[in-house]
Amino acid sequence: MSQETSTAGPSRTAFTGLDLGFDLGEATPTPAARPRIRSVGVIGAGTMGSGIAALAASAGLPVVLLDIPAEGPDRGAIPRGAVQKLLKGKPAAFMDADRAALVRTGNTEDDLALLKDCDLVIEAIIEQPGPKQALYEKLEAILKPTAIVSSNTSGIPMQVLTQGRSERFRKHFLGTHFFAPPRYMHLLELIPTPDTDPAVLDSVRAFGETLLGKGVVVSKDAPGFIANRLGVYGMNRTIARMEEFGLTIDEVDGLTGALLGRPKSATFRTGDLSGIDVLVHVTKGLAQATGERFPLPAWFEQMVAEKRLGDKTQGGFYKKVGKDIQTWDFRANQYVPQQRLETPELKAAIKAPLPQRIAGLKTLPGKYGDFLRATLLDNARYALTASPSLAFDIPSVDRAMEWGYGHEAGPFRVMDMLGLDFLRAEFEKRGEEVPELLRKAQGSFYRQGAQGEEVLGFDGTYRPVAPIAGNLRLSSVAAQPGKVLAQNEGARLLDLGDGVALLEFRSKSNSLGSKVLDLLATSLERVERDGMAGLVIGNDDPKFFSAGADLAESTGAVIAGMWDLIDKSIHRFQQATQSIRYAPFPVVVAPAGMALGGGAEFTLHADAVQAHAELYMGLVEAGVGLLPGGGGTKELLFRFTKELEPYEEADPFEAVKRAFRIIATAQTSTSALEARRIGFLRAHDRISMNRDRLIADAKARVLDLAPGYVAPTPRTIRALGKEGMGNLSYALFSFHEAGQASAHDVAIGHEIAYVLCGGDGPPRMVTEQDILDLERESFLKLLGNEKTQERITYTLKTGKPLRN
Repeated sequence: MSQETSTAGPSRTAFTGLDLGFDLGEATPTPAARPRIRSVGVIGAGTMGSGIAALAASAGLPVVLLDIPAEGPDRGAIPRGAVQKLLKGKPAAFMDADRAALVRTGNTEDDLALLKDCDLVIEAIIEQPGPKQALYEKLEAILKPTAIVSSNTSGIPMQVLTQGRSERFRKHFLGTHFFAPPRYMHLLELIPTPDTDPAVLDSVRAFGETLLGKGVVVSKDAPGFIANRLGVYGMNRTIARMEEFGLTIDEVDGLTGALLGRPKSATFRTGDLSGIDVLVHVTKGLAQATGERFPLPAWFEQMVAEKRLGDKTQGGFYKKVGKDIQTWDFRANQYVPQQRLETPELKAAIKAPLPQRIAGLKTLPGKYGDFLRATLLDNARYALTASPSLAFDIPSVDRAMEWGYGHEAGPFRVMDMLGLDFLRAEFEKRGEEVPELLRKAQGSFYRQGAQGEEVLGFDGTYRPVAPIAGNLRLSSVAAQPGKVLAQNEGARLLDLGDGVALLEFRSKSNSLGSKVLDLLATSLERVERDGMAGLVIGNDDPKFFSAGADLAESTGAVIAGMWDLIDKSIHRFQQATQSIRYAPFPVVVAPAGMALGGGAEFTLHADAVQAHAELYMGLVEAGVGLLPGGGGTKELLFRFTKELEPYEEADPFEAVKRAFRIIATAQTSTSALEARRIGFLRAHDRISMNRDRLIADAKARVLDLAPGYVAPTPRTIRALGKEGMGNLSYALFSFHEAGQASAHDVAIGHEIAYVLCGGDGPPRMVTEQDILDLERESFLKLLGNEKTQERITYTLKTGKPLRN
């Protein structure tokens, strides 16, 4: 939720939902009519303003960040200090620290003229109409005629903010409601006014979706807009129901997280992350602005008074004491040891698909079932009654909650999972009138129509669901007749159209086992046989491109002592990655989220990579006592050595040292930009800011490469042999002596060095296969080590690395 929310607003009548007359399903009118946004100004260097500036700079845009003058001689200290704070903060606000250089800072009294050439100026100052209106008066005098101005307000009506401004200013004004932290939260709500030029709305929408990577929802000019209005109501009702049913904070978070398809932070952990004071502030602001009741219990106010605000004060609903977690007991007014709600029944339910989980709640017995049904019905009633005044259609409501609060399904999709007859019966059982929108629905809110998925409109008629711009959803592709070309338990091959196929991993965490390798071989054969343009390797998983090779498969073989089988399986994995590199057509890998171990090796061998900006890529095998055995060690060595070849004076050991450092430390990128800096991505690899557009962008990349495509030729390099080994062995000895590496770390490092140096003999020319053979030899040697087996077993059991 945004942290800038009004505590005082105008009368309730000022928030009437507006029929703006825009065709909101059309994101792009004629390009000539759309102002282009190439530079951004942000006024207000608080949490939101500085975060928005960092996101825009991460996208490569020049940014001007201003705030009020600081006292003393350094009048621009506030925004400059905010940038420095962001560079030190975790999680990182900038995708690449170097992008901070794109942010120019100043103060609003001396440096307002820096904004005169900005295409978009975002105001994120104090949540009071007066200061905002005074600022807009100054901006109107200096901005170029085509400049767009927006406010990141959470609660002040847009029409109030533009009072007294010219027609030109009003046509170029709208609300842009980001969520904190701006880099990581997908939702961007746009709030046009009746005066907003449709081309301006479209321009900001395209800017948000394409350059900033946001999921954009257009909201009506109502307090809290869509996501915060529904989200704050839902949290307040959950707290009220907790007290009614006599539950604890631990029990509520155990019931309102993954079980409902929501983030693990559930209700109260989310409150600690956003700040309990922020929650109270937002709630009071919405209550005052809407006239609705959003009651919070008195003990919330007490927690704020006692500065128990959440993570920012090291204690809120939860507090860490040493290695233990304590939970606030609001009845006893003290912290008590955490008691996680983890029953066998709940664990089993969470593993089921969401529709099955939600449907199962209708008959869940006991107070947990009663609590969940009550909260779901509360949320359903509010969504049914409030949505027509907040949004232009039902999909906007669902997307706002999915993108803004991380829900797996929005409220109307959840209602479909519960069943509308069940909802009607429950409302009647509670003695409540069935909401009008529920009475209009025929069977469900969403249904399959002749032209694809349809959704109920607020007027009671069904119409096609407007697609997300640029989104190519694989589930929708797979649902079309003839689009699944091949599949097995681990993966499937889809026809994306235009001669492009896609290999989608479908195993747990998209791990790469034998079934995935089987279908990779089938995919490559099928694309060549049918004369298709090329292949994309990617998926829709929000967290994992791939967690790497399936360690469980090799562990059983190790226990059985089946070393010949293991050797063959490693060789097969190496040949699989090589087949990606040397296919006679372009192969584009589209990683997003975690691309670890074998997932990184698949990515490294692609002709081109189309990566999502949030890419966490690394060769992490050293963490489980191994080295990259699927061609990753080889690929970094050849890639970095080849990069040095144009420079005669370059020391080839620098390439070896660079690869050694990355592999031995299991270095993992925190963004696609950092992956490029590390060397996982090359200059010609591309980055998609918007996850929704990733697959479509990768498909387009295949079609770019396909005409006249020629496969790369095999490579040779000069390996350093014992010369390089000596340098790396000394470094390992030093780390061990300094206590920075265990004896087993040194053993792993020695094997990594052995492969990167082409063995410990004299320098020699080597082929890729030479290094692959050494890679496989060292991998097997480490896999047979008892310490490595301990690490693997521990990681499979706990999901965490073991240092032994």
